[in-house]
Amino acid sequence: MVLLSFDIEEFDMPFEYNREISFADQIAISKAGTLKILDILDKYEVKATFFCTVTFAENIPEVISRITKSGHELASHGYYHSDFKPEHLLQSKIKLEELSGKEITGYRMARMMPVDEKEIEKAGYIYNTSINPTYLPGRYNNFNISRTFFTKENVLQIPASVSPVIRFPLFWLSFHNLPLAIYKALSSWTYKKDKYLNIYFHPWEFTDLDDFERFGFPGYIRKNTGDKMVTRMENLISWMNVKKYPFGTFQQFIKTIT
Repeated sequence: MVLLSFDIEEFDMPFEYNREISFADQIAISKAGTLKILDILDKYEVKATFFCTVTFAENIPEVISRITKSGHELASHGYYHSDFKPEHLLQSKIKLEELSGKEITGYRMARMMPVDEKEIEKAGYIYNTSINPTYLPGRYNNFNISRTFFTKENVLQIPASVSPVIRFPLFWLSFHNLPLAIYKALSSWTYKKDKYLNIYFHPWEFTDLDDFERFGFPGYIRKNTGDKMVTRMENLISWMNVKKYPFGTFQQFIKTIT
């Protein structure tokens, strides 16, 4: 099963590159990207999981409604994208359930940072997908963690997909920068080995990020964003459909392995 997911959040990434961006623009950019994602998923009849911050959800109630009515899963990405306290785990779960009318069973930490699994369990989540089991300088050093799902502190841990052996990450930056044929080859290798893929993206990738003065992003982040990203995502989904890789939400996946 392909676990296609999107971290929908206030677009605060320019702050990491010493750029200012208004809160209104943060919401507008992520909202526009989320709508493009939903249009693609509708077109190809694909179900996905949306990890959402409470801050973003409160500002786009009509989009949250579309997500849930379309049969996608809503999960927690925290209360805020740039601020975290342990109490936010339960608070975000409760608030997202209130806003959506759906049970929230999964969590993904902002920027895939470490989170205490005991606190995840205490907050009532069934699964956590906050691990990128690879090495990225200055970000992750997780070669000691299982590539595939495992249980810790009574919580199912579902790491992001990395290739066998070399643990090449299949996350959003790889998708933007690798030739699509190579990304597909790595995905196929990983799927055949693991019998599933866990790949994630963000709504702002589906908007044009080429304005360096405004966002400050280096070329490897700007590459293949906006309309190019829409085209690449449609290409990837079409290819996976031809390969007969089924798509599903994390909640659907968990039912197949428990």
